[in-house]
Amino acid sequence: MEWMLLPYKRYAEFSGRSRRKEYWMFTLLMFLVYIVAFALMGLTGMFSAIGSDGSPQLSGIHWVIIALLVIFAIASFIPSLAVQIRRLHDQDKSGWFWLINFIPYVGGIIFLVFMCLSGTKGPNRFGDDPKGEQNMAEIFS
Repeated sequence: MEWMLLPYKRYAEFSGRSRRKEYWMFTLLMFLVYIVAFALMGLTGMFSAIGSDGSPQLSGIHWVIIALLVIFAIASFIPSLAVQIRRLHDQDKSGWFWLINFIPYVGGIIFLVFMCLSGTKGPNRFGDDPKGEQNMAEIFS
């Protein structure tokens, strides 16, 4: 749970590096929140009210859930962006690589691959290794 909430603790911190674990646990948290919200909407009968023209209308509880989801999405945008940029920094890439997402069709796939790649071992220009692993030769010498 700590890894899921770490991007919120580092809310707008765009400098430094983040591990894959931090990024993917945050992504899992986002996924779970949306799944639970949509499950609640489905369980309560999302279109249970029928309007005067015969079209389905959202009930009051659904507007509350949608409002909470919008607030959550807005509050999570900056931490999500920050953890993605720190993840790029872990691979010794500039945060501007995030703009690859805007390339139609393949940009998201390329960015997903970047998020799956491991970071550079040891310190790089963005800071120390977040895993804190030392060189094995130094440990056993």
